[in-house]
Amino acid sequence: MRILGLDFGTKRIGVAMSDELLITAQGMETIESRDLKADIEAINKVIAQNGVCEVVVGLPLSMDGTHSAKTRETLEFVDRLAKSVQVPVKTYDERLTTMQAEKALLEADMSRAKRKGLRDKLAAQLILQSYLDSRKRGP
Repeated sequence: MRILGLDFGTKRIGVAMSDELLITAQGMETIESRDLKADIEAINKVIAQNGVCEVVVGLPLSMDGTHSAKTRETLEFVDRLAKSVQVPVKTYDERLTTMQAEKALLEADMSRAKRKGLRDKLAAQLILQSYLDSRKRGP
């Protein structure tokens, strides 16, 4: 059993996967977004190949916790994804994860081109790791 973490974007979807003990998150691929149907097919393939029991999608809330246009777009994606997969799909607050990912890549002195390819995957990993850590702490 594994949990899949997604950082949804209109151009790319970052993908991360938990280990089987649900302790750590590892970045996987980045799905280059073509259209919603193709994106969901790619996600379904990852689910089937890895024994995924749950999907967590980062929810981009505003800093004050309110919804933005990006939040609504993500919720629409989550709704469509939930109707297309056989496992539960949840959202998790992703405030600052993309900025954390960008900062980590800058500190690693990566070129702009390399950062572009890794930012979404690292953001997905940060979202999933935060979610896994919150499960340990409990409600």
